[in-house]
Amino acid sequence: MKRYVIVGGAPISDYENIKNQFRDDDFFAVCDCGLRHIEKLGITPDLIIGDFDSFERPNTEIETIALPREKDDTDTFFAAKEGVKRGFDEFLLLGVIGGRLDHSLGNISILLYLDSLELKAKAVDDYSEMEIVSKKAAFVESKYPYFSLLNITGVAKGITIKNAKFPLENGEINCDYQYGVSNETINNSPAEVSVKEGKLLLIKVIKD
Repeated sequence: MKRYVIVGGAPISDYENIKNQFRDDDFFAVCDCGLRHIEKLGITPDLIIGDFDSFERPNTEIETIALPREKDDTDTFFAAKEGVKRGFDEFLLLGVIGGRLDHSLGNISILLYLDSLELKAKAVDDYSEMEIVSKKAAFVESKYPYFSLLNITGVAKGITIKNAKFPLENGEINCDYQYGVSNETINNSPAEVSVKEGKLLLIKVIKD
C-alpha cells in the first residue's frame, strides 16, 4: 500500500535530504503553510488540508479539506487522522519539527498516536529521524553518527541497548532524568533498542 506523507509548515533547509526519503508510490497530504515547501520538494499534493490561517487557500482541483480555525486538532493532527481513516498503514511526517516548540512537541505526539494504533511512522527534519520504540525492537544503522532515547510518556522499563558505545540491560528511564542522549553505534553494525514497558522516542541523528 502507498505510504502517507504529511508535509507541515515547519522550517526545512535541507530539501535534498528530505527528497531522498521519497518513494515513487508516496501519497502527499500537505497541511496549510506546508504548501510553501512543495516547489522545492518537487511534489504535487494528493490532498490539501488546513484552516488556511497561515497560507492562502489555493485555487486548485486537488482534493482539499478546509477546516475551521477554532478546533481541537491541529491541521497536522487532523491530517494524520485522515490518513488513518483512509486505511494507510505507514506514515512519514515532514516539516513538523522546528520553529515553534509547541507545534513540534504536539507533532511528536502524532507519532505516539500512530504507534498506539500499531501503525508504522517516522518524522524527519533537517537533523534527525524520529520514531517510537514500544512493542517491537528498533535498529539504528551505523550511518547515523549518534542516536538518543528519550522517555516522553512517564516511566519506561526493561530498556535494552545492544551493540552501542553505551549499552544498557533492563534499564529504566523516566522523564525527570533523560540519560539516554547521544549514544553511538559500534563495529559498523546496527545498534538494537528495545523496551518491555512504556514507550521511548528514538532519535537517529543525521548530522550535527
